Amino acid sequence: MRIFAFLLFFLISYITTAQKTFWASKVVAFSSEYSDAKTTKENRATQALGKPSKLPMVGTSPCAWQPLTQDNPQEEFLIVSFDTLMSIQQVAIAENYGQGCIVRVEAFDEQDNLKLLWTNKTAPSSETGKMLNLVLTKPTSYRVRSIKLVLNTARVKGWNQIDAIGISQSTTPIKASVNLAKNLPQQIIKENLGQNVNSLYREIAPVISPDGKTLYFTRWEHPENLGKDKNQDVWYSELQKDNKWGMARSMPAPINNTEHNALCAISPDGKTILLNNVYLKDGGMANGVSIAKKSEKGWNFPEALSIKNFKNKSEFSEYSFSANGRVLILTGQFKETQGGKDIYLSFLQADGKWSEPVNAGKTINTADDESSPFLAADGTTLYFSSYGFSGYGSSDIFVTRRLDDTWLKWSEPENVGSSINTSEWDGYFSISALSDFAYYSSRENAIGQEDIFKFKVPESIKPNAVVQLTGSVFNIVTNKPVKAKITLQTMNTADTVCVTFDPETGDYKLMLPVQKTYTLTASQKGFLTFSETLDFSKENTFKEIKKNIYLVPIEAGQRMTLNSVFFEQSKYDILPNSYPELDRIVAVMKENATMEIMLEGHTDNQGDWNANLTLSKQRVEEVKKYLASKGVDMRRIQTQGYGSTRPVSSNNSEEKRKFNRRVEFMIIKN
Repeated sequence: MRIFAFLLFFLISYITTAQKTFWASKVVAFSSEYSDAKTTKENRATQALGKPSKLPMVGTSPCAWQPLTQDNPQEEFLIVSFDTLMSIQQVAIAENYGQGCIVRVEAFDEQDNLKLLWTNKTAPSSETGKMLNLVLTKPTSYRVRSIKLVLNTARVKGWNQIDAIGISQSTTPIKASVNLAKNLPQQIIKENLGQNVNSLYREIAPVISPDGKTLYFTRWEHPENLGKDKNQDVWYSELQKDNKWGMARSMPAPINNTEHNALCAISPDGKTILLNNVYLKDGGMANGVSIAKKSEKGWNFPEALSIKNFKNKSEFSEYSFSANGRVLILTGQFKETQGGKDIYLSFLQADGKWSEPVNAGKTINTADDESSPFLAADGTTLYFSSYGFSGYGSSDIFVTRRLDDTWLKWSEPENVGSSINTSEWDGYFSISALSDFAYYSSRENAIGQEDIFKFKVPESIKPNAVVQLTGSVFNIVTNKPVKAKITLQTMNTADTVCVTFDPETGDYKLMLPVQKTYTLTASQKGFLTFSETLDFSKENTFKEIKKNIYLVPIEAGQRMTLNSVFFEQSKYDILPNSYPELDRIVAVMKENATMEIMLEGHTDNQGDWNANLTLSKQRVEEVKKYLASKGVDMRRIQTQGYGSTRPVSSNNSEEKRKFNRRVEFMIIKN
């Protein structure tokens, strides 16, 4: 029985290997490769590694190997190896441009003996490019270590390029394909937003506000743009009650001036925008990116973001940022470019400046141009445009997902499909937090040169769900609004969102990925810091939550529940995730040197009455010890345990009992 099981496993493994295509993974040697002063990794021999980057489309590509010169009378060659040693029955060569110049294909066995596999005896055809499938009559009698291509580039005039080289044990011809997102519907209906948004001129770069109610975009050469050259200006349209977009309006100064203006991203609360270029006081512009904040008087003058070693060699750049405002996604040509314009990352530092841009890696960056990145509200799902992956024409839109907290590991980009991507340039994908509709720029079926379209987002390319948390901050005594700093931190991580609630500019608004637990705090001088745990660990769909915060003024007689102080079950040991809350109390007591407090402990009614009373006393004593260990005079702290005698909620269910298990903080003297 064991022998049968082994043979069955071996047979399944062999079939799997036989059907799999192995693409070249390493360059062993080459005769020459193209390079010039303007290129880095474009058209180098390494561009022949991996899956096809151009086919099934044909044409020139920086993501393919190209010999140094055209029509070389001497033979050119490329030798590549694979991540496997095996007998093969097929070699597939993606000739994306100048097809027909390969004259020999050879293989090296494990002893580096060279074996002839194929000789080209046919005249060059008129085809520009194709997948050359060399299917052998029988598997090789040896295991192949590497494949050698020999080219006579004089056979086909002009440049000759090789996109990829694959091997297989199967006789089924290997085909190049587009890496489509999974489970896409056969057809996605895209809708032109109409003449309220689009015009006879160019509408590009849509940015939908997280709540989906305001659409910002860039207009180019429109007669109502500022300046004699009618450079790019930022416009916006608001969603009407009938779910149609209202007549677009130009954003006022200082956002628009006579130079090129473009809005790249907007914060969840709609009060912070990211703008292309650095705004100069004299009305000019410089290379870089600016940020503008909204006050009760309107948009403030955009301030430049200080990015370390910002030395962009590209004429064009686009920007996006994470919902927590701590990660900047940008495109350009900096150090370590994969070629062309790449996606980079910059991180907010403690001093308010931004780190040197770091390349996001070759999983999402190619030797061709990547552009228009958009990071969804979940902070994980990234949409961008690229010429460097197999697609349907010019630049296509792709989706990838962040795999860890380094921001440098991403899933393989997936094409969003031919219903969205056309033979023309497609880009500037933007999606609301609700993830119902996406917006993007395209030329196909445009009213003018380029228009903005929307479509209903298929499930497979949606971002992860988020919770939209909104509210205001009030003085608990007067019920009047209070300006406050609101901080929200993921439990057990350093991922933090900070916003300011300003009564003059409306509610605070945060977008929070689901399936996580957060600590919400609100602080303002003269008030006790508010803290509460928000558990969204079981949520899996978009949800809107309205949460008003009430701050307790530092006055004698005022009390507050310490919502973020936790203990071991049925014990008085303080859990580590309580320390931030307790440290805030320490800070308040040090700022108010004469303040004296009472700590009151409470339990639910489960278990022995006397045991609960004792436990409530022990817990507040532990809190007192912690505060004292941080430098607070113990004489300023009184304690009292009440057990289950003062419930604030019913004890009929666990959901209600948890409100009775609490520590309260009362100011005795200010």
